[in-house]
Formats: sequence, C-alpha cells, structure tokens
Amino acid sequence: MAKRPLIETAVFPVAGRGTRFLPATKASPKEMLPVVDKPLIQYAVEEALAAGARRLVFITGASKRAIEDHFDSDQELEKLLESQGKSDLVQQLHSVLPSYATCIYIRQPAPLGLGHAVLCARPAVGNEPFFVHLADDLIDADVPCLEQMAQVYDAKRASVIGCEVVPRSETDKYGIVEVEGKDATTSRVRSIVEKPKPADAPSNLAVVGRYLLAPSIFQHLEQIGKGAGGEIQLTDGIARLMREEAVYAYKFEGKRYDCGSKLGYLQATVAYALSHEQLGRPFRSHLLELAGSLRRQKAPGAATARKRKPTRARRAG
Repeated sequence: MAKRPLIETAVFPVAGRGTRFLPATKASPKEMLPVVDKPLIQYAVEEALAAGARRLVFITGASKRAIEDHFDSDQELEKLLESQGKSDLVQQLHSVLPSYATCIYIRQPAPLGLGHAVLCARPAVGNEPFFVHLADDLIDADVPCLEQMAQVYDAKRASVIGCEVVPRSETDKYGIVEVEGKDATTSRVRSIVEKPKPADAPSNLAVVGRYLLAPSIFQHLEQIGKGAGGEIQLTDGIARLMREEAVYAYKFEGKRYDCGSKLGYLQATVAYALSHEQLGRPFRSHLLELAGSLRRQKAPGAATARKRKPTRARRAG
C-alpha cells in the first residue's frame, strides 16, 4: 500500500493586528496570547507538525517580531536555566521547535486580506499542496485537524476546507459553503461566499480556519480583485478554483474555540487548564469551589424581597 504523501508546508497568516484584544495586542501579536502555558501560535505549529509539515511559513506584519523570537533559540536563557538545575525547562524550550522543522518569515507589505497573505507565501510553497492554519481557531481533537484533512486529501486528491455548522444568525462572521451532500462528513462544495447575511446565506456550514489547498489557488488569487472589506479574499480565490477542479468541505472532529474573541479565548483557557497534567486537578477543585460560591450568592434584590411584608388586600365593599 502506497504511503500517504506528506503535505510538507504549512502557512500561518499572522499579520493581523488583533484589535479585539487591545490594549493587550498593542505591542504583542495576538498569536502570542497564552492558553495556559503556550501561545496560540505554538499550538498551531504543533498541529501542523503532527500532520507532517516540515516547512513553516509565517506571513507577518508590523509588531510581529515576538513570533520570530519565540521560535528562535535563546542560548543565554538556556545556560541560565541549566545553571539553576532547571533542565526540565530547557527541554521544554527545545520542544518549541523540532530540529527538523524550518521557519520562513515573509512580510505582508499591507493589510490586504487573507487571500493576499496566502499569495505572499507562493515563493516558499512552490508547486505543491499546502496547509493554511489560522491560529485564532484553536481545535482540540484526538487526531489533529490538519491530519484529518490530510487523510481526506489522500482519498480525494483535491483541496479540502475545514468546516463546522454555526448558528444561522452568525453566518455574517464566516465564509459559508453550500455542499452536495448536506449530512455527509466530506462533500464537494457547490458554492462559497464570504460573510453573507443570514437571510442570504446558502447554508450555515462555515469555514473555520483550516485549509489544505492545491497550488493552483495562487493563479486565481493573482487574478481576483479586492472583495469584501476592500481586501483580497481567500474565499473568492477558492470560488474561482472550483470552476476548474473539485474542492471538498470536511466537517472535522474536535472542539473549536474561537480565540479571536475574548469569550472564546477564556473558554479555551479554562478547557485546556482542566486537561493540563499538573494544573488540571487543583484548577478543577478551584472551579468547583467557585461554582458553589456563586450558587450560594443571593440573587440581586432577593433579600429585599424576602424582608418586604406582604401587602394586605383591601376589603371588598
């Protein structure tokens, strides 16, 4: 049986400014926000490496130097930790990026959209299929999401986009696809549209930050103009690609956390803390204690209502 060909390149568009997290992201990339003890971008890289990627391409912008520093070695810090007998921490630093992985950093000259960011990666990707991973979407899965999609690519030999069902009221936050088999896990895409209003959306099946794209996407991204928001939309490039070859929507297995929002980020932090090897048990105890305290708290106005004497009914007549 032939071995599945590896998808060797993963592209990480990290040029966004993270305005929803200001002022925390004023001088630090949103991708460096930690979930427990690792930044979002490290979770993204680990998922790509687990799926077989070896070439990591970061499309960066202003104030993103911290990402480069994170994946670089720090000999001074390592020597300091060694001198303090903290060899376990040194091993953790070494595990941030395996020796077999290569990092490439490409500056996006202007904030022209996700499609433009992907197009910037063309010199590093070459003529081979590649992953696109948006670190905002943190997916907790037994089998890494990109690995699941690579298995679909192996079967279909065509581009694959990661999708999940969202409330119809939220279709204007996502790229939305219409597929041939509504209930199928993997189905060919009929149409794709960027952030449609709920009344106009062809479905509520949304694209959520994971792509495995054929290299032919680049020629379509070169030819399209600015779309929604005055940006070059990856969705528009995929729509053009579909005219010439198949694109499949894949409903991945796993729990997604929208870490581009404050609520989603907090939910991810709690979930990952609960599953942490060292922190899980004491953190769970803390949450149970906190939950009990909240239940015991009196609802606003409840005490006043109990103290208030019942109104005496007026006598008839």
